[in-house]
Amino acid sequence: MNSAHQEFSPQVAEQAVHWLIELQGGALDPRQQQAMQQWLQAHEEHRRAWEHIQRVNQRLRGLSSPLAHAALQAPRSASRRRALKTLLILGVGGAAGLTLQPHNPLPSLLADYRSPVGERRRQQLDDGSQLHLNTRSAADVRFDAEQRLVRLLEGEIQLTVAEDARPLRLLSDFGLLQLSGGRYNLRQFEHYSLLSVHQGSASLAGNSLAAGLQARFNGPQWQASQLLDSNAGAWVDGMLVAAHMRLGDFLDELGRYRRGQLNCAPEVAELLISGSYPLADSERILDLLEIALPVRVRRFTRYWVSVEARA
Repeated sequence: MNSAHQEFSPQVAEQAVHWLIELQGGALDPRQQQAMQQWLQAHEEHRRAWEHIQRVNQRLRGLSSPLAHAALQAPRSASRRRALKTLLILGVGGAAGLTLQPHNPLPSLLADYRSPVGERRRQQLDDGSQLHLNTRSAADVRFDAEQRLVRLLEGEIQLTVAEDARPLRLLSDFGLLQLSGGRYNLRQFEHYSLLSVHQGSASLAGNSLAAGLQARFNGPQWQASQLLDSNAGAWVDGMLVAAHMRLGDFLDELGRYRRGQLNCAPEVAELLISGSYPLADSERILDLLEIALPVRVRRFTRYWVSVEARA
């Protein structure tokens, strides 16, 4: 098969892995069967990912690796599920002719610093700088005698830069930034990166962005520069802040902190929501939605949830 017809995102690959692990855990109940069929039929990309992950699973069963044997044969447990999931995702990343967009998951798995889905982490770097990683994020750090380099591989980071004679550069898939000290939030999207400058200033190919501003970039020029969103770094404090946000956008943000699929029905996507919500309990946030808005939350499984109009 032409590799161009095999492409699917890392997120869809992880969803396919979830359904394979659920099937291997025993027969699905009717609600789970319905949820899986809805997932398969939702997009052609899902079907391609499902067919591919089944082939990867068959290849893994033929490996002589002790790790593969332990993951596939061990009794059911959380550790077995994690090992199997890692093997399957690595198998997807190594598939001949397959391109995972926007990146292959292997570099993130091998990153200097990583945070899994739903967790945030803080790391003090060797120069005294503070690095915060948001949910499902990964970064590499390379310091030498001449410079300090932080590379965002996936997700979102906030960096507070310590004073040092060496320049600090921040690299994403879409450009190399020179930082002048201060505090910055960098988030990587599929087709661009977004930098928020809380303190200090940043330079992109000689073009400066001052404190109190944020801008997209996917090359040597800033795009759509605007005033800083005051809630851009709320995640560092464990909060998701919404100010008249579309429910569809709110659920997209909340979905970053949960495993599986969080769907929003089109008929409720334009409802507006405001408030501050603690990220430590996404299930509680979903319960609050049913109080604040005319919606109901349908849970087919822990990993397949839909927000729909209340009957």
